[in-house]
Amino acid sequence: MGFGSYDESEQQDQDNDFDEDEGVTVHEHTHEGEVSFDSDASQDELLDQLDEIKSNDEEDEE
Repeated sequence: MGFGSYDESEQQDQDNDFDEDEGVTVHEHTHEGEVSFDSDASQDELLDQLDEIKSNDEEDEE
């Protein structure tokens, strides 16, 4: 058999032995809450700080 080929007999009559009650519940860890930040800086101020950090890192690499 070449690359990417498969035996079609393996695709038929699969006997899966699993219990559907043991599945994962997607809402098991859903949380209701609030998000708070330690800074009152605006988005523009934070982006300016990020630019400063990046430029300092580039200077340190040289």
